[in-house]
Amino acid sequence: MLDDAPRLRVRMRRTHGPGVDAPVTPGRPTSIGGLEVVVDASEEGELRWSVANAGDRDLDLDAVALVWDGGAADDCPRMFANGYQSWTPARTLRLGIDVDPSRDPRPIPLVRAAFHADPGVCAPGELRSEQVAVLASGDRARFAIGFVGGATHAGTIRVRIVDDRLELAATAWLGGATLRAGEQRVLHPFVIEEHDDPSVLLERWADRTGRAEQARVRAPFLSGWCSWYHYFEHVTERDVLDNLALADDWPFDVFQVDDGFQRAIGDWLHTNNKFPSGVEGVASAIRASGRTAGLWIAPFLAAPDSEVATSHPEWLARAPAGENPAIGMYHDVWGGVMWQLDTTNPEVVDHLAATAAALVDAGYRYLKLDFTFSASMPGRFADPTRTPAERVRAGYDAIRRGAGDDVFILGCGAPLGALVGAVDGMRIGADVAPWWEAPADAPGRQPAYEDTTPATKHAFVNTCTRSFMHRRLWSNDPDCIMLRNRETRLSRETIARWAETVGASGGLVLVSDDLSLIDADGRRLLDEVLVRARAVDAASREGTTPRALGLLDPQGPGGLTGS
Repeated sequence: MLDDAPRLRVRMRRTHGPGVDAPVTPGRPTSIGGLEVVVDASEEGELRWSVANAGDRDLDLDAVALVWDGGAADDCPRMFANGYQSWTPARTLRLGIDVDPSRDPRPIPLVRAAFHADPGVCAPGELRSEQVAVLASGDRARFAIGFVGGATHAGTIRVRIVDDRLELAATAWLGGATLRAGEQRVLHPFVIEEHDDPSVLLERWADRTGRAEQARVRAPFLSGWCSWYHYFEHVTERDVLDNLALADDWPFDVFQVDDGFQRAIGDWLHTNNKFPSGVEGVASAIRASGRTAGLWIAPFLAAPDSEVATSHPEWLARAPAGENPAIGMYHDVWGGVMWQLDTTNPEVVDHLAATAAALVDAGYRYLKLDFTFSASMPGRFADPTRTPAERVRAGYDAIRRGAGDDVFILGCGAPLGALVGAVDGMRIGADVAPWWEAPADAPGRQPAYEDTTPATKHAFVNTCTRSFMHRRLWSNDPDCIMLRNRETRLSRETIARWAETVGASGGLVLVSDDLSLIDADGRRLLDEVLVRARAVDAASREGTTPRALGLLDPQGPGGLTGS
């Protein structure tokens, strides 16, 4: 497609500067704004490219893109758009009708930065997808564009209609990283592949990317219990132990304590007074039951009053302007603004590795790393040459180094492209909740980004649309099922629908209830889900994953094959 495309060009955007375009010829260097860009095709069908700072001064670079004519828009032009991180929707959009949420004036830049690789506002009529996109005419796919890797920079596919034709841009997002004078940076290659079935295109892309990034896809199938969706931040040690006492004949591999145990965000080795036995005591009780102890942490964040922030202010990234710490996120329950640890600082990396090692020594062999997009948020860093993707990956690699190769690491709230090969499991949708549709007062609701709000329907959509990732990039985590029929707004029908979808996905199956509230019907449903999930997971290991029904339907998928 690129060989025949007229007006192939490169587009460069320096930090705080306008975009600049220049024509490019594959195989020949192109000079643009102090950069030298080289583009060439490989024998594997990948388009490979690199950028070099051809000047004698450092250059800060936001993005570089290859732009080309993708052909006539045809009738009903659509794009399957993959979201940036765990909670961002993956769904089909209509070109010329749907609008990128960044164009809504209500969200603040901090919100956009949490849900997009590039927190900037899209051009009018432009839609975007992260890492991979499928272009379609109505219900039939035409072709896919996919970046083969994302550990060194995010890859965004941008599409808009110009004069009834598709303008396509494969964009390497470097997020203001500094290119030193004379430095060359090899970018992730990308591929363009044609087929009329969108699932085939997505599976082929995931296969290729998983091989290139050495995806961790051999972890055992896991079932378990999680404290979050019944107890939330109010969980106590007694809650965990009471459920553990009820779980003797439940088929749980993992018992995971979620948010609520810690003394402060950032101080993960110190519990609050609701957990008098400390992290060691809780892990010991879980291990004594014969189960793997699991723990939730948000490793790249620090509360302003945490020990890590007050003892080591030099570990905090700095705000883009001024000397205040950089904001990693805002969280009402935690008290507001959370600071961002600088994962380009060698001392921070050593701290993350030491924290992980200490948690493993305490008995935890399942670590859930949450809100990890925070390492990619804007700021100033000890090493300005690192991209947002590299900052996220550096933090995960440090935790892997400290935890060891055989500890199960689950990513959550995580930029997906950066972490193939780093995690064993990945949350691939929004948080579930004890409701199907999010009520108007649901926590976490953001204007223009309502599809990221905790709601079981939102988790259902991404579990279907990202099913192709399972056992190709990692083990999919659809999020927990809830089996109780009290203290919930889910009907029996929606409880069953969600549980059966999780089983049909082959992903992790974790229950998040007070076990005393689950009746015999709920237990039977769990047993049926586990039988199904194990069978689907076994088939996925051989390359046959379930597929979304109605993947190209803008109204959303209807379920998974076989569900």
